[in-house]
Amino acid sequence: MSVPRPIDVLYFAALRERMGLHSERIELPDGVETVGRLAQFLEASRPGLRGVLGSVRFAVGDEFVDAERVLAAGDVVALIPPVSGG
Repeated sequence: MSVPRPIDVLYFAALRERMGLHSERIELPDGVETVGRLAQFLEASRPGLRGVLGSVRFAVGDEFVDAERVLAAGDVVALIPPVSGG
């Protein structure tokens, strides 16, 4: 039996529009230990995110992180798309 590992995922800008929500609590499934695995899980399980997470920056707490960052229960993960403008 696995130990529950809830995290909060925050969606910003265009991702918020695609998802239709600001945030959600996710129970990390077995095998999803890192930010990179989380991105794969989200693309597979959230149709609004398919094909767009390659250019998204991930932050845990107040720090930008890479795909190897290990996730822990209670983490707050922000998905921040590239900003365009002029």
